[in-house]
Amino acid sequence: MLTHVVFFRLKDKSKETIEKVKNDLLALKDEIPLIKSLEVGVDILHTERSFDIVLYSKFDSLEDMQAYQVHPAHVKFSEYIQTVKDVIYAVDYES
Repeated sequence: MLTHVVFFRLKDKSKETIEKVKNDLLALKDEIPLIKSLEVGVDILHTERSFDIVLYSKFDSLEDMQAYQVHPAHVKFSEYIQTVKDVIYAVDYES
């Protein structure tokens, strides 16, 4: 099992942008069958070290996660997030 965690800090912290990013991420679960589980969280503390959104997803294998990366739905999301992100960090690990 591979866990893929991504932290997003956005330039535009408006409610509309945060909701769009959250909903677009959640939609990936329905569009990409390789995703075994997917959870999206929106920060509630808004501290200096906080990120705005986190994606927590699981795949059966590294190969499945790599196929997800090039899936058209993920590519479309990636193109959009580049326009609104400030910083993105990711951690991928086997469990």
